[in-house]
Amino acid sequence: MQQALIQVPQQTLTKLAELIEPLTAEVIYPESDGEPMAETDVHRDEMTDALLHPLKERYRAEPHVYVSGNLLLYYERGNPQASVAPDVFVVFGVTNAQRRTYKLWEEAKAPDVVFELSSESTSGKDVREKRLLYERLGVREYFIFDPLREYLQPPLQGFRLTGAYYTPLVSQQVESGNWEVDSAVLGLILRTDGATLRLYDPIQGRHLLNRAEEAEARRLAESEMLREAEARRLAEQRLQAAEAEIARLHALLADRDQPEG
Repeated sequence: MQQALIQVPQQTLTKLAELIEPLTAEVIYPESDGEPMAETDVHRDEMTDALLHPLKERYRAEPHVYVSGNLLLYYERGNPQASVAPDVFVVFGVTNAQRRTYKLWEEAKAPDVVFELSSESTSGKDVREKRLLYERLGVREYFIFDPLREYLQPPLQGFRLTGAYYTPLVSQQVESGNWEVDSAVLGLILRTDGATLRLYDPIQGRHLLNRAEEAEARRLAESEMLREAEARRLAEQRLQAAEAEIARLHALLADRDQPEG
């Protein structure tokens, strides 16, 4: 006996198509949000020279540590509006390779550490909205730094994930009105130096070099190599001169010892 076909109302079919369409249609995830990279020269220098460069250099040889900054991070598949662009972030356990965007569902790993440089236009979001978002995404440590010291007190603040929620870290005031806080995830001490945030390695007993310091260290190393090369050249000249003098004296002695004809 032939079964009767089930008639599905057109309204239901339309609704079903609307639900399926986002899953089948190609979703575009832009690579730029149209926002400037940094609000001031100070913020830009902090982002690129004082934080991004030292951290990239620290983990350059690590194949599974990714360091980036001002890169759009998408955290809901199918929703390009669900994005954030951390000033600087570090992820352990993903490939150290360049990316155009960071899609959380593809990487299957949230950033471990995020830095935000607070400014007049971002201070409210940094403290409230972004803090709640990074907490929800599972970012293990979140640090906010106000390089101009106009919007945050203290100017360096940190949060560490305890369970599902952030616990504020204690920022300690040190000499000259500066502040420091520990990053357990990075194994570094974050220290303010006026409008600059320095990254101190307690094991090596030194700050990570920023771009200017690294260039100066490279210049000094090259100068030292040139000095050593010049010293070797002068030493070789002296050796050659000494050998020539010894050969001359040997020749004189040999002539003196020759019997007279």
